[in-house]
Amino acid sequence: MQSLPCYEGEFLRVTLDRAVDPEGYEIKRLVVHHQGSAVILPVDGRGRILLVRQYRLPVKQYLWELPAGRLDDGEKPLEAARRELMEETGYRAKEWVRVARFYPSPGFLSEKMFVYAARGLSAGEARLESDEHITSRWFSVETLDGLIAKGKIEDGKTLVGVMAWRRFTARKARSSRPRNGRGA
Repeated sequence: MQSLPCYEGEFLRVTLDRAVDPEGYEIKRLVVHHQGSAVILPVDGRGRILLVRQYRLPVKQYLWELPAGRLDDGEKPLEAARRELMEETGYRAKEWVRVARFYPSPGFLSEKMFVYAARGLSAGEARLESDEHITSRWFSVETLDGLIAKGKIEDGKTLVGVMAWRRFTARKARSSRPRNGRGA
């Protein structure tokens, strides 16, 4: 494989890569290299999910989305999740469960996202970065389902996170049911 540097920035770099795939076809792509991101799905004692709302310059609109942030050098995904939850919302969590990991756009982007459910929350003071203006709001899963169905939630990591959480909770519910129709 050949890799020609094109751009290097604060948190990503771009290369022009040429390689031959496993079937022998030549591939030429601009590749955006990214260290990865942690996505947090904060869940309160009532089963509601906390979303943050912020202006996203590339799409020129405000979006409701799960809190998230990139992994710093040498940082593990769970460490980044803990840091980002506290920075963006002020919350800390006692229980963390990874519910998904995925590549948001593997055709040109190397970023891998790790989605963690955060439970056992305690409130605190958010520590936003200077260019962040974030508001937050709790949503029931049913409300989120309705917003997703109406196209009001458009952020990919939030769509994946909510879907993964629904799958996780359904699996937990199935595993806690009595077997063979008998009570405990």
